[in-house]
Amino acid sequence: MFRFGLVGGVNTGTFFGCYLLLHPWMPYLAANSLAFVLSMIGSFFLNTYFTYRTRPTWKKFALFPLANLTNFLVQSAGLFVLVTWAGMDDRIAPLVAAVFAIPFTYLISQRILVPRGTGPASAASGPSGPGSETDERQPSRLA
Repeated sequence: MFRFGLVGGVNTGTFFGCYLLLHPWMPYLAANSLAFVLSMIGSFFLNTYFTYRTRPTWKKFALFPLANLTNFLVQSAGLFVLVTWAGMDDRIAPLVAAVFAIPFTYLISQRILVPRGTGPASAASGPSGPGSETDERQPSRLA
């Protein structure tokens, strides 16, 4: 959970920096969308290598956006509500909206990136032998 928080902080900073750079040249929802995609790519690699210590694969890379779709929808809806209905500054609202989406992202990304039987609950049962699913948790190339 601690590593997820660190990656989340880096990812939020990346997202917000991209958003602020893009916002002067495009509408806030378009800047939000593009910044989200850019930061999601970085988030995938940080989460596979650092948070969950698993191997990135093309399958996981393809599924990861599905995990973040919920995050994107919650964050975008929150951004719209905060800017349009609550009158919040559209330079700050993305950060506030992102906070509400964090629990969704954690649960779904863990489900996609961590092989079954290697999560926190199975860690208590001890290490598995060679050739088991835990071998996948070793960092390697995107393959």
